[in-house]
Amino acid sequence: MPAPSPSPTASQETSATPTAGTAAGTAAAGPAPVSARTRFGPVALVVSAGISVQFGAALAVMIMPRAGAAGVVTLRLAAAALVLLILCRPKVRGYSRADWGTVVAFGVAMAGMNGLFYQSIDRIPLGPAVTLEVLGPLALSVIVSRRLVNLLWAGLALGGVVLLSGHGGGGLGFGSLDPAGAAFAVGAGAMWAAYIVFSARTGRRFPQADGLALAMAVAAVISLPLGVVESGSALLVPSTLALGLGVAVLSSVLPYTLELLALRRMPAPTFAILMSLEPAIAATAGFLVLNQAMSALDALAIALVIAASMGAVRSQIGGRAKPGPKEEVS
Repeated sequence: MPAPSPSPTASQETSATPTAGTAAGTAAAGPAPVSARTRFGPVALVVSAGISVQFGAALAVMIMPRAGAAGVVTLRLAAAALVLLILCRPKVRGYSRADWGTVVAFGVAMAGMNGLFYQSIDRIPLGPAVTLEVLGPLALSVIVSRRLVNLLWAGLALGGVVLLSGHGGGGLGFGSLDPAGAAFAVGAGAMWAAYIVFSARTGRRFPQADGLALAMAVAAVISLPLGVVESGSALLVPSTLALGLGVAVLSSVLPYTLELLALRRMPAPTFAILMSLEPAIAATAGFLVLNQAMSALDALAIALVIAASMGAVRSQIGGRAKPGPKEEVS
C-alpha cells in the first residue's frame, strides 16, 4: 500500500493513483504526513468485502435446497450484473481490443470462481471450503512478491490454513471431506487468483466500476445456461428471487466493488495475503448463521492467519515508506 512521497517511483505510480490534493500538497510542501486513512483505508475495504462475501455465502447455503448450487450462482451473478449495469451505466465504446479481452477474462474468472465455490459449499462446510480456496491467493502472493518477508508471512498464513483444515473435517486434514467438494474448492482458489490479477487490470483500464459491471454481465451470461438446466422454473419463485438478490448484494455487488477500489490503492501481493483472512471470516459466518461449530484448533488457526495478514500489511507499509530502487509493487 503506497504512502505519499515527494517523488514516487514508477512502480508506485502504477499501483495507485494519488489524489489531486495529495499531489499538490506534496509538490508545495515536500513529503506529506502519512495518515491512518491513507495507510489502512484499502485494508478496511478488503476486510469489509470479506465480511460481506462470507455472510452472503452463508445465506446462499440456506437457499441452495430451493435452487441448487448452479441456480444460486445464476441468481447471484444475474442480479448483481443487473444492479451494477443500472448503477454504473458503463460505456461500451472507445475501448481497445485489449481492454475488452481483459474484461472478458475477468468475467470468466468471476464465473469460474463462483461456480466452483458454490459447488464446493454444497458438499462441504463453509470453513474448510474457504480454507482450501484461499490457497490460490496465497500461491499468487508467493509467486508475484519480490520481497522475502512476504514469503514469511505467506508461510505463517499457510500454517493457519493447514490448522483450519480441521474445521468440519473430522480432525487434522481433509480426509473426511467429500473429495469432489474439496476439489471444487481448490479449483475455485485457482480462479480466485486469476480474479485478483484481472480485477486489478480491469480497474486500471476502466473508470469507476464500469469494468466490474461489464465483467459481471459476462459472468452472468456464462452461468445462466447452467442455472437454468439445474433449477428451471425454481429460479422464478418470488421468495427465491428476493433471497438471490440479497446474496447478489452481499456476495457480489458490495464486495467486488470494494475489492476493485482496494486493488487500485494496494499492490496485488498484499491484497492476496489479506485474502488469508477469508477462512477466519467464513468460519465465523458458518458458526453464526449455519451453526457450524468452531474448535480450539480453529481459533488458533484464525489467530495465525490474522497475524500473518497484519504482518504482511505492516511490512508493506514499511516498504512503501522507504522504497528500494528496484522494488516491484504491482
